[in-house]
Amino acid sequence: MKTALIQMNPTVGALANNADRIISKAWEAFNAGAGLIVFPELALSGYPPEDLILKDHFCGDCEALLTRLGKEFPSEPVIVVGTPISREGKKYNAALVFQGSEIIGEYRKMLLPNYGVFDEKRLFEAGSQPLILDIHGKKAAVHICEDSWAPSGKAVQSLENRNIDLLINLSASPYHRGKLLNDRINVLAETAKKLKSTLLYCNLIGGQDELVFDGASMVFAPDGSRIARAKQFEEDILYFEESPSRKEKPLPDLEEVYEALKLGLRDYVNKIGFKRVVVALSGGIDSALVLAIAVDALGKDRVASVTMPSQYSSSGTLGDAHEMAKILDIEFHEIPIKGLYNEFKGELSKIWGKDKTPGLAEENLQARIRGNLIMALSNEYGWLVLTTGNKSEMAMGYCTIYGDMAGGFAVIKDVPKTLVFELCRWRNEQTGGIVIPPGIIERPPSAELRPDQKDSDSLPPYEELDPILEDYVENDMGISSLIEKGYDETIVRRVVHAVELSEYKRRQSPPGVKITPKSFDRDRRIPIVNRYRN
Repeated sequence: MKTALIQMNPTVGALANNADRIISKAWEAFNAGAGLIVFPELALSGYPPEDLILKDHFCGDCEALLTRLGKEFPSEPVIVVGTPISREGKKYNAALVFQGSEIIGEYRKMLLPNYGVFDEKRLFEAGSQPLILDIHGKKAAVHICEDSWAPSGKAVQSLENRNIDLLINLSASPYHRGKLLNDRINVLAETAKKLKSTLLYCNLIGGQDELVFDGASMVFAPDGSRIARAKQFEEDILYFEESPSRKEKPLPDLEEVYEALKLGLRDYVNKIGFKRVVVALSGGIDSALVLAIAVDALGKDRVASVTMPSQYSSSGTLGDAHEMAKILDIEFHEIPIKGLYNEFKGELSKIWGKDKTPGLAEENLQARIRGNLIMALSNEYGWLVLTTGNKSEMAMGYCTIYGDMAGGFAVIKDVPKTLVFELCRWRNEQTGGIVIPPGIIERPPSAELRPDQKDSDSLPPYEELDPILEDYVENDMGISSLIEKGYDETIVRRVVHAVELSEYKRRQSPPGVKITPKSFDRDRRIPIVNRYRN
């Protein structure tokens, strides 16, 4: 039996379009000889549908399209489709098994994840029964994502000693750095070994709000060995016929992260319907990385940039901004802000007084002038503003609300500063020559909001800061544990205080691509009013 795992990129809520693509892909696989065709989790609705599931009419529209699928599918193969269903007033995350127009099986997801980015228990009822079918002489069972992630859980236990030949897993497993090699492969291999069954894992790809789904659909042998794997970050059909098949190599670490950022940005822009994006190009490393990702993801004709120098901008940063725009051959504008800044200060001096010592208010004023200008361009031309703050800055509150945080999508919001440097160096090593001028990478980071300013004036060195942030934010270590690990106590207490104090800012920031195990957007829910500091 030839099997096809359809690694597709649906759009949440685009039900008719998703159905069209499911039908088209089913026919493509059937014409290639597939007798079993598998689609990802909730392929019909898109994933995650979130509170759309609470709307009875949404689930009703999905059900209506299931009838259409049955009528338009090829009649010979067995086809497994992920979809929400409603039964007696209860909603389920389900897999329906078609043969022609007949639904020959219905499976309801038994393990509903309710951690990290997942919130399924508030949307769905849990299933309780396994589904085992005869598919072309093979004894096959169906799981949905989490069901196979707990080898000792009830979904796997319900199949033990049932002598199944195939376990079909429909997944929507979101990406984070290292997840494929460190988590997914290991746990799915363990499940295959426990059930002594071939495991067919069909994963979603695409960007949805902050999440990226990376595909990498796989086939595991009963001994747990991986015998086939689809591409990462691309739509693909993985065909399998009982023997070692195509095995795509995992992407190297930095390329994997870069591809995730590209896909997350591209799908956010395209699925919402923006034609172009704009980046405030300062000549600093963060905006340089965002611009490079945008051009690689969307093409140079869909990207514009603007530099807005002040009296504190150096000739080096301004020159590098011009050079990078020229290298990428993109639309580029320069709007100096010194005059506007002086006008603002002149009006404010009526309240502040003329002898006020310049400080943080004047620094933030510059950022907010730039935010106003770039949002005006967005309003006039319909450009989506890409903000340029990284995870280290967002964690510490080293960003200006209604200033450099103003925009529609925060591409590198979950990328630590040290990783920003690594990605820029990696991008310059790729074919086609240098994209990011070396001066941008080599220059000490600075917001350039006061004379001779450097990030290190306000923050610990990034090589010290980022490991503390990883352990505090992603690994949930407390102050005492961080100090015991060897971090400097003064820096630890400073970092923890800044992270917690800045929660109100992050709540008002645009969404951004999740690439770490715990992002600020979906994974971490900390009260804004919060006096706990351990």
